[in-house]
Order: sequence, then structure tokens, then C-alpha cells
Amino acid sequence: MIDAYDGRFSRRRAFGLLTAAAATLGGCGAYPSTASPSTTSAQRPAAQDTDGDDPRIGPDEAWHMLEAGNARFIDGTPQHPHSDSSWRNSLIDEQHPIASILSCADSRVPPELVFDQGFGDLFTIRSAGEVLDEAVLGSLEYGVEHLDTPLVVVLGHSGCGAVQATIDAVRGDAQPRGHVAALVQAVEPAVLTVSDDLGEDEFLAASVNEQARRVAEALPARSSSIRRAVEQDRIQIVVAVYDLATGRVERKL
Repeated sequence: MIDAYDGRFSRRRAFGLLTAAAATLGGCGAYPSTASPSTTSAQRPAAQDTDGDDPRIGPDEAWHMLEAGNARFIDGTPQHPHSDSSWRNSLIDEQHPIASILSCADSRVPPELVFDQGFGDLFTIRSAGEVLDEAVLGSLEYGVEHLDTPLVVVLGHSGCGAVQATIDAVRGDAQPRGHVAALVQAVEPAVLTVSDDLGEDEFLAASVNEQARRVAEALPARSSSIRRAVEQDRIQIVVAVYDLATGRVERKL
């Protein structure tokens, strides 16, 4: 694993374009060897800078960290880790997030709050309805290939406006305007898959689940680098849904 990790860094150094991109997005070094006072044992481990050990965690551990953070959020006891100035300053030249999160752009679903994480913990990409376009897909590839995030979470949420707008359009109740039509078109296959026998609330919930699932399936199908990472067991892709009423994130797949 260490050889593969080092190999990827060597390839990055070999390509000037990727180096420039890394500088733009904040770099991708190891964790600082000394944690800030806000770091707890429940958070990620520090790197062993002197002996070259791989500081990365596995996807299961990353998910457990997100679960624990969500439990604190639900209980009203968030730690707000990695939020002080010394930790922020330690990230100026490097970052090593524990997960890449593709979530809806909805203002009620901020991943860092929902999972009780701080600066540098999550590589977050947001679009209405978790819709994939080239920029979103490229951002996720960056997180996987150049920040070495072991976990990719596609996070839908209850009451999603983008999904509801698609339902309304499919049923002929409303027609989207402007570029919102592109979002509706992207979500439409998920809505058309759901059974019409469901009630209104159940239909929306099932459509939200189906959209997140389809996006997760599309990631390795549309991206060769993400597909390789899955095949090499370097990442896991998780489907989850956030409940606006309870604050709970439920893993679906």
C-alpha cells in the first residue's frame, strides 16, 4: 500500500498540470505531526512524518467517523473539531480529508455540520439533487486520485426540492425554467423508476433514494479513475440519505 501511495505522488510530481491544480485546490500532503487541541482520538490519526508510514485510513474507519459525528450532531453535543486557528493554519500547504461527499446544494444539509467535522476533514462537492456534470465528476476524481479519500458518500436528503421539481415536471404539474431544466432532466430517470402506487410522501422518499443510488452507480461507470479505485479496493462508494426532521444520516448502500 505504501508503494502504491508513493507511486501516485511520483506521478503527480511528473505532471506540471496536476501540480498546478494541486496548488490551486490546496495541495494534498500528509497530516501534520502535531494535532491541535481540538483533535480527539475519535478523529483521524496523525502522520508518521519521519518514517514514511501511510497516514491514510480505510473506508470503514472513515464511515465510522462520519457516523460518530452525526450521532453527536443528533444528540446536540457537537465537538466542532478542527475549527481553531492553529489547525486552520496547519492546512495552508496540505490537506488530507477523510471522505469525499457529494451532497445536494440544499442549505439545510451542510455536510460539515451534519457529520460534525471541521477544516480539512471533508472534500465536499454540492449540486442540486446530487446531479453529476463534468465539473462535479472531475472534482470527485480529484478527491479520489489526488487527495486519496478512501470513502465517497453520495448524500441525498428528505424533501429534496430538485427531486420534487422533477416529480412535478414528470406529472405535468409544472415546467422548469432556465437551467433548472437540466437538473430536472438529470433526475428524471430516477423518478420514472419509482412505482406510481406509492403515496406522495413515500414517492418522494423513494425518488430521493433512487436518485442517490443511481448517482453512486454512475460514478465508476462514467469515470475510469474512480472505477480503478473501486476495483483496487482503494475506495468505497456509499449511498446515504439525511432526514431533515431528525438530523439522522441513514446509510442505504
